[in-house]
Amino acid sequence: MSVELETLGIETYEIGAKIRRLRKKKDLSLMKLGEHTGTSAGLLSKIETGRLIPTLPTLMRIATVFGVGLDHFFENESEQPKAALVRAKDRVRLPNRTDGHAPTYWFECLDFPVTNRRMDAYLATFKPGARATEPHKHAGAEVIYVIAGSLLVTFENETILLDKGDSTYFDATFPHSYRQQGKAACCAVVVVTNG
Repeated sequence: MSVELETLGIETYEIGAKIRRLRKKKDLSLMKLGEHTGTSAGLLSKIETGRLIPTLPTLMRIATVFGVGLDHFFENESEQPKAALVRAKDRVRLPNRTDGHAPTYWFECLDFPVTNRRMDAYLATFKPGARATEPHKHAGAEVIYVIAGSLLVTFENETILLDKGDSTYFDATFPHSYRQQGKAACCAVVVVTNG
């Protein structure tokens, strides 16, 4: 099997190293990435170290978590596009949870074709009655702009209410969570810097 892989030349793409870089940028553990992808931390470790080549469905789940296209893993990183266009009809809508529990919100990546981007932008929809997200933290800063509805943002021991047109900026290295407020769904643009 290793001879076959060498013949294909797939090892030259360094898929595992690219996954590791994406994971480290997001400050995710192997276990947390495994929860998001439905894959074990042991399997992900083997992929990252190049001992195992991921199947296409596994690679697609990993790409979705990081908001990149499959092409990210098969392109020369020095040939980056200067700009990218994402049509509304081309966006993929995904739940924030894949563990069988009801999602707290749904998100669409607004910049998925761009690799090695300096920020990640999402359109998030919070349904009425959904529970608050688990407190989480990550590298970088975060900006939230509410397009419709209301959103409670808890940052450490403070909770703020954002209504339509409101925005907030905060240091995302501290624990934070979100929860829809009121009878109407909340729609917000969330921008996260990478470090």
